[in-house]
Order: sequence, then structure tokens, then C-alpha cells
Amino acid sequence: MLFRRSLLQELIATASGTFLILIGIVIAQRAGYLVQLAAKGVLPNDAITTILGFNIIRFMPLLLSLSLFLAILLTLSRWYRDSEMVIWFSAGLSITSWIRPVLTFTLPIVIIIAVLSLFVTPWATNKVEDFRLQLESRDDLAAISPGVFKESAHADRVFFIESFDELGNIVKNIFVQSIQHQKLGIIVAAQGSRFAEKNGDNFLLMEHGHRYEGARGTAEYSTTEFEKYAIRVEAGEAKREPPSTQSISSRDLIMNKSNNNIAELQWRLAMPVSALILALLAIPLSALDPRAGRSANFALAIVIYIIYNNLLNIIQAWTAQGKVSGIIGLWPIHLVFGALVFYMFYRRALQLPILPSIPRPSWLKLPMKAK
Repeated sequence: MLFRRSLLQELIATASGTFLILIGIVIAQRAGYLVQLAAKGVLPNDAITTILGFNIIRFMPLLLSLSLFLAILLTLSRWYRDSEMVIWFSAGLSITSWIRPVLTFTLPIVIIIAVLSLFVTPWATNKVEDFRLQLESRDDLAAISPGVFKESAHADRVFFIESFDELGNIVKNIFVQSIQHQKLGIIVAAQGSRFAEKNGDNFLLMEHGHRYEGARGTAEYSTTEFEKYAIRVEAGEAKREPPSTQSISSRDLIMNKSNNNIAELQWRLAMPVSALILALLAIPLSALDPRAGRSANFALAIVIYIIYNNLLNIIQAWTAQGKVSGIIGLWPIHLVFGALVFYMFYRRALQLPILPSIPRPSWLKLPMKAK
């Protein structure tokens, strides 16, 4: 039908724009945080893009769910505001007629959310943990960012490199401070490069520089000028931590039934289920009440979305702690909001306000006596 085709076209356009805005906000926030870590020397510059990409994948189910909810809410609210709904209602359609086209648009996205939540997100989380382990295992020189002082893993050296060449093989204007045999040594060189011996040891070869050495707290020091000077660069020792529940595959969660694993599995299943419930809930929520103003339904929708997600987080934590049975899990929350969907459709179909009117007490209905 005509209204279904026009509704699907507008839903696709609105959802695409909403998703791009949300993902842009997330990218800006995460990129700013990672750049701040790189500026402090905590994170190498070449790791920002990789970690940012994996973080976007981890946030994708939540972004798609929120985009779906907002797209349906915004589209149908505009139809109410521009009196297009009045035309369709006059043609004999009811509010329940919008369920089928909305589900046609929603179900493919819900399937994508389910695949991302159950399979892709755990894989991305696991890759982030592996990549962080690789970063911790890198040697001191590989972790240096140009223009930033970097302390070695053993806290016995401080490196500073002004810049790299275009290929990243030659470093320029090197400063190295080290402590050996209770003596403070400072090495400065115009340029340098790294090389590896046959046994796998990595060295930093500095050229055309000076070395200053002396005991701390005294004015005595020695100066050495050199053409070439090599120092051994040690690799970091990173210990493999047990994998987090977020990085365990869904199959392993099912095979190993602990409280934490059941809570994590329930959360992954909650992503597509909540997305479907919220999509249906957006249909009656989009109905505008002229007396309440245009923003009332948006405020109510945001409150419901926040309450829904916070309740899921709380019950997930209780399930992980053993306070809630793993068999019950998060399903009561879905049932409550599913019942809310039926209730709101019932009220809207009968053109009743969302909240029923409360009868006034009989004593308030007594007529006032004239003086």
C-alpha cells in the first residue's frame, strides 16, 4: 500500500541520518579520549586507529538499537504533527496498522543487532585485549611518541625523540637519561636508528652525540663524545590476564555456565529483544497530544529508554552476583516493557490518554455553600 511504501522510505532515511549522527558523536568522544592517552605517552600513536575501530564495533548494537527507536519515533511524530496521520485514520486505518510496516523495517536490523551482539562484539572485545597485550609487550622504543618523554618499563630510563623520518626508521634529536651503578647518565645525539642482532636483541644506535655521566648530588661528571653509541632496548613483559566475560564467545558462555557467563549471555540476548520491544513501543509513543506539547512524547520516550536500559544493567549485575537466578535473568524486564507495549496500543487504539484519569473523592464533589 501507499502508506507502507512512504513510511518505509522515510524510516530508512531517518534511521540512516540518526545512525550517522550517533556514530559521529561516539567516534569524536572515543577519538578524543585516545588522542589524550597518546599525548600522555600511555598509548602509541599508531594504535589509535585500531583501538578506535574495535571500539566502534563494540558500540554498534547499542547505536543501531537507539537509531531504530529514534527513527520510528521521529518519523511517526512528524506524521502526527503534519496531520498526515489524520488522513490515514480517516481512510479507515488504525494505529495497529503501523505494526506490520514497522516490523518489516525493524526485523532485518534486529537480526543484525543479534549477530553483532552474539558473535561480532565478543570477537572485537577479544581482539582489543590481544592488541593491548601486544602493545604492553613492545619494547621501550616502539612505544615512544615524538615530542613526548617516555619512561622505560623498568623505570631506569627516560627517552625523548623529537621526530621520525618519513619511513619511521631514523629518529632525530635523541635524549636518553639512564641510571646505572648509582650514576646518572645523559645521552644526546643528532640522529639514530634501531637494529636487531641475530639473537633477537634490539638496539638503538645513536650517531654524533655526547654522553654525560656523574653521581647524583655532586658537581663531578664526565663527558664523552662519540660517533656511534648503541644501547640495548628491552621488550616489555606483559602477563596474559584471564579473558573477560565480554570477550568470551557465546558458545563458550553456554558451555561454561557460571553466574558471570549467564549474566553476559543474557545481556547479549537482551540487545535484539530490547530493540524489537522499543521499536514497537515507539509507535504509540509517537502519538502527539496537542495539549501536552510537541516535546512531551520525546521526553517520555527518553525516560522510558533510560529506565529500560538501567534496569537491564541492574538485573545483569544481580545475576552475575547470584542474587537473581540465571534462568529468570533479564526476561522479567522484557515482559514488563512488552506488557507496556500492549497497554499503550490499547489506550491509543481507543483514543484514550496514556494514564487513566483518577476519580475524585466524593467529598470533593460536594457543592460549596454560598455565604
